[in-house]
Amino acid sequence: MPILKLKPACKDYLWGGSRLREEYNISSDLHPLAEAWVLSCHPDGPSVVENGPDAGLTLPQYIEKHGRGALGRNCARFEDFPILAKFIDAKNDLSIQVHPDNAYALEHEGQYGKTEMWYVLEAEPGAFLYYGFKRPIAKEEYKERIASNTLTEVLNAAPLKKGDVFFIPAGTLHAICKGIVIAEIQQNSNVTYRVCDYGRTGADGKPRQLHVAQALEVTQRVPPRPQDFGGHLAACRYFVADAVQGGAEGMCDDSSFTSLLITGGEGVLSCGGEELAVRKGDSLFLPAGSGDWKLTGSASALLCRVPAAQN
Repeated sequence: MPILKLKPACKDYLWGGSRLREEYNISSDLHPLAEAWVLSCHPDGPSVVENGPDAGLTLPQYIEKHGRGALGRNCARFEDFPILAKFIDAKNDLSIQVHPDNAYALEHEGQYGKTEMWYVLEAEPGAFLYYGFKRPIAKEEYKERIASNTLTEVLNAAPLKKGDVFFIPAGTLHAICKGIVIAEIQQNSNVTYRVCDYGRTGADGKPRQLHVAQALEVTQRVPPRPQDFGGHLAACRYFVADAVQGGAEGMCDDSSFTSLLITGGEGVLSCGGEELAVRKGDSLFLPAGSGDWKLTGSASALLCRVPAAQN
């Protein structure tokens, strides 16, 4: 089965909306529908194979059945599946947060840290997000501004539009704000330190937990740095991401699996003598070594592979 269609694990975080269901064809009974983990081996929400002889298996079960060769030789250096991909619908603001790097996360959380990228799919007029600081600040000022609820005064508020890309290395303070739908590619981690949550309460009626002490340790208190990804949307040791349109074609060789998240339109994905109709919101997984593939029709997609080790 060269083409696997994956069913996402879904999350009903309080800031979510309904656009993933209504516009991205994500089937879920959750209200709100905040996140769809469309490519996931994480124990907090693995994706499930929807088609073919392996239908019903989680993606980790599929890999266990067929072997890690299905991931490709570039994944051999990682102990776990290296990435996690999501669709995120922010009807309301997410918390201001930060993710630790691998060293800190492994020592304190027992899992890896998180570097990630955001690809903006929808943005209401005036939408923005927080992305690092306007200027370098000292740790003491950072602490004082958290306590006095003046942190946003020194954050870089980045206006955005559909198609914008943000690369967020571990340690970058950030927040997705309301009126935005994004596709996120990240390390396979679920470690988040909330710095500010606007005084909101969770489903239990209690204020949601903050992680100020941890955030003070891991945050890089500087403005975002320019990045050069050599023509890709984003690239790091965990993933390389590109935007493709109907008419795109490529090769899924034995170096890495290929993931295609359909971000708009509809069409047909062909690979290994098979054809599969695809539409906005679909997640397709081509095991390493699947061969030539082609995407036709009006479909647009976010394509992701795992790169070779960097010297």
